[in-house]
Amino acid sequence: MKKQINLRSMAAQAVEQVVEQGQSLSQILPALQQKVSDKDKALLQELCFGVLRTLPQLDWLINKLMSRPMTGKQRTVHYLIMVGFYQLLHTRIPPHAALAETVEGAVVIKRPQLKGLINGVLRQFQRQQEALQEEFNHNEARFLHPSWLLKRLQKAWPTQWESIVEANNARPPMWLRVNRNHHSRDGWLALLTEAGMEGFTHELYPDAVRLASPVPVHALPGFDQGWVTVQDASAQGCMTFLEPQNGEYILDLCAAPGGKTTHILEAAPEAQVLAVDIDEQRLSRVYDNLKRLGMKAEVKQGDGRYPAQWCGEQQFDRILLDAPCSATGVIRRHPDIKWLRRDRDIVELAKLQAEILDAVWPHLKKGGTLVYATCSVLPEENSQQIAAFLSRTPDAQLSVTGTQDHPGKQNLPAAEDGDGFFYAKLIKQ
Repeated sequence: MKKQINLRSMAAQAVEQVVEQGQSLSQILPALQQKVSDKDKALLQELCFGVLRTLPQLDWLINKLMSRPMTGKQRTVHYLIMVGFYQLLHTRIPPHAALAETVEGAVVIKRPQLKGLINGVLRQFQRQQEALQEEFNHNEARFLHPSWLLKRLQKAWPTQWESIVEANNARPPMWLRVNRNHHSRDGWLALLTEAGMEGFTHELYPDAVRLASPVPVHALPGFDQGWVTVQDASAQGCMTFLEPQNGEYILDLCAAPGGKTTHILEAAPEAQVLAVDIDEQRLSRVYDNLKRLGMKAEVKQGDGRYPAQWCGEQQFDRILLDAPCSATGVIRRHPDIKWLRRDRDIVELAKLQAEILDAVWPHLKKGGTLVYATCSVLPEENSQQIAAFLSRTPDAQLSVTGTQDHPGKQNLPAAEDGDGFFYAKLIKQ
């Protein structure tokens, strides 16, 4: 007998794994999507991402409408009710269908005795929805961020934190990178228009195209032939500052999943590139990206703090260090970051970034370029990190990006622009 599939219960279990067990949605979701039909994959993703995006609102509603929280073995039901609230609040799924499927989810997770409870809570919400929404709009939970992160954003960006939060809570735009070895950006845009899709360019990043509406990648002209790659506009900015040249030996450190490795090779096809990452599993994605684009690079597993272990005394013409970070600039793409990160992580990450910077700097040739990049919006990982590095590294000079007082260039996430991203271009004297 075929096992019953219920998308709502699958989403509830996935969210529970993220929030209660600290697992990443990007690790959980692909395996779950393999169990459902192609048409249901998108809905399952929407439910998981949506619940994690709006978690404080859904939690607040449960506390309002239930006398006590579900605990222990009943905990999955707590998240199933959240999935129900999310559908009623934020999707176009007909309310009767959302209710019926969510209630049925209790059977699949072997809690049929709680069907009545789930149905009652969701119907109570429907009756009180307007009043509850009005009350929620005056609660701090309306920002949909954990309080520690909200405080950090308010401190770092006193006049811009609300727009950052708003961008974090929105659905992200779909940005592409046109492979200049196949087409010019404008040439590929013409093919996109012919295929009945609309795209927009970016004024700063010459290979970037934003789609008017996201589409499956295989619908894009030439995706399978390597003509185009999915990559956020801000991530593409790394190449603007790295400026790789043919014939150079270039290190891409913390390289997985390989988007920037392949961008280096598109910009400088005859460069020799070494891609290094500490995570062996994620390195498989680097190989996949290289294969799809028909490119070659040396790929190694290694810890950025100990470069002698994977490159000996080798020196590089250019180094791209896409440092491990809090990922607070890409929350709209990975809403689980809000619930996986902790305040204490920021200090630990800043320490790790400093160790990697200090370790890899001796492997840069004199006159060489190092681009330090993060997908964070927090100064401790960005401008403060680079200011401290410059003060203890006499032969490092800041170039193009910022000033000695405010080193680096910080992008903040915006509705039709790229993600939150930081760059600092350093030249070795």
